[in-house]
Amino acid sequence: MRRAGLARGVAIGMATLAVVFELTDIWVTAQLPQPSWTPLPLAPEDMAGTAFSVFGAILVHSRPRLVIGWLLCAGGLSAAANILTANTFHLLHGDPAAGRPIINLTWHVLQLTLGVLLPLLYPAGRLLSRRWRWVVVLAVAGMALDWAGVLSGQGALRHPAHWTVSAAMTLAFVSLVVRFARGDATERRQLLWVMVTLPGLLVPWVLGDPFWWLATLFIPLIPAAIAVAVLRYRLFGIDTLISRALIGTGLIIVTTGVYVAASAASSIFLAEVDRVAGVAAAVFAGAAFQPMRRGMQRGIDRLLYGSTGVPGTLARRLRHRLQHADPVHGLLATLDTLREGLSVTGVTVELDGAVTTSGTVSAGAPARVIPLVWHGEPVGLLLVGPTDRRRFPAAHDERVLATLTPYIADAAHAVRLTAALQRSRERILTAREEERRRLRRDLHDGLGQSLTGMAMSINAARLSVRTAPERADLLLAELRAGMDAVSGDIRQLVYGLRPPALDELGLAGALAELAGAPVEVSGRLDGLPAAVEVAAYRIVQEALTNARKHAGAATITVALRRGETLRITVTDDGSGIPADARPGVGLGSMRERAAELGGTCVVRDAAGGGTVVEAELPL
Repeated sequence: MRRAGLARGVAIGMATLAVVFELTDIWVTAQLPQPSWTPLPLAPEDMAGTAFSVFGAILVHSRPRLVIGWLLCAGGLSAAANILTANTFHLLHGDPAAGRPIINLTWHVLQLTLGVLLPLLYPAGRLLSRRWRWVVVLAVAGMALDWAGVLSGQGALRHPAHWTVSAAMTLAFVSLVVRFARGDATERRQLLWVMVTLPGLLVPWVLGDPFWWLATLFIPLIPAAIAVAVLRYRLFGIDTLISRALIGTGLIIVTTGVYVAASAASSIFLAEVDRVAGVAAAVFAGAAFQPMRRGMQRGIDRLLYGSTGVPGTLARRLRHRLQHADPVHGLLATLDTLREGLSVTGVTVELDGAVTTSGTVSAGAPARVIPLVWHGEPVGLLLVGPTDRRRFPAAHDERVLATLTPYIADAAHAVRLTAALQRSRERILTAREEERRRLRRDLHDGLGQSLTGMAMSINAARLSVRTAPERADLLLAELRAGMDAVSGDIRQLVYGLRPPALDELGLAGALAELAGAPVEVSGRLDGLPAAVEVAAYRIVQEALTNARKHAGAATITVALRRGETLRITVTDDGSGIPADARPGVGLGSMRERAAELGGTCVVRDAAGGGTVVEAELPL
């Protein structure tokens, strides 16, 4: 802590000294004739001395061990000392050459720190590899050669020294390109923050006089971009910044051109009504504004992300693939498209324990976990793997996710419906086969054996009717009792297939018999499909059993309402559903009976206590 505090103090002192140098130089410059190449009262070195040192002090204050901040402080201070020395000797002696040693020293420190070391070490504070140390050696050799020419008075040495240092600086900036090509997504974003500010310095430098002075205005953007990239780059989307800057600039240029062209054209035909011409030009330019913005957005998206990264293009491709694929393969198609658009290692969707994956996603720590919601209903989780090497990951990823996540939720919901339908079919098939097995067993073991025994009793009675009438009478009495038992078995079999009360009393009467109280009926119940009647009867029967057996209900109300669907409501005043209750066979049976018909069954707590069972069956 003590070392960090000392480092912050030194950095603040360097920045303060640089600002004092610059304020002094502004005063000194005011005493000199105004240079012809700039209308400003200060030179680019003045702006660099203040901006680099101040932002360097900010970086050191936040991260004292990062060498980038110290390079900015040293480079800014050397720039301020360089320009102050040159102008002071110019003011006092009429020629800056008198202070050549100090001017050379500060200029070499400026070149070494900001021109060589900063691009070599940015943004991590370390070289790409040990081989890049030779760039520093080359720069130092060039500076030593320049000093040799100054001290010996051999001006011929200064030209090769200048080209040597320039070559070292060129190689240092080439290292930024190499780092961008090899770096991960985070490092690329940090590099891009600086690269986007360089045209403000390079373009005036290439154009030369009379535009060189414009570089003075853009110099502060470079250390500011470095500070943002190192400290706060995650809060901003550099691709979004570039996109909006290009779109805004293009719209200003094009809209102005359209306005001028429309004004000129309308002035030719409406020369005597200038106001109308101006209004017409403004309306014309305004009408063209939105189409131009959309066209520029598509073009810049394609420029930044390529054809596979434009969210609109991805959405169209995804819709096409979904239209030509079944639900399971449709979900995989959405994941493939999302993985390509985000350029990530893999994407996974978890649905009810099932996993669908495109690529490879680490189960331990996915980069992002996004809930999938379909019309307010959670359907699963979307797991996005880490970003692969690409140019612009973060802000672009948000746009791609916002565009494609609804399609993924739809596809996931379709997969859930397909799986539920498959399970329902399997349960129906299983239930049908179990019912057939039960009927076969009951008919063979129960009714079949009884009929066989009755046939044997009839034969025995025929043989005994003449010789032993009393025995024949006893056999016939047993036969009569057996027939009653067979009739009971048949009634049980029939009741298992369809409750007889439905045919005898109708649905409302059968449910009233079950509940022991009248049923509230709304609408006509005649003409209901047989499957709907049986499902309603079984659901109410199970709800009444649960209310009486488990909830201890004293009052139970059953209501039927027929509209486009048959709505069944069973309300009781029992103890309600326990907080730790687990769905049993009965609750599952009610839901399955409703689902078999395409309906729903919901069990919830009543407002005043108790339980409400609501089932809706389509007709």
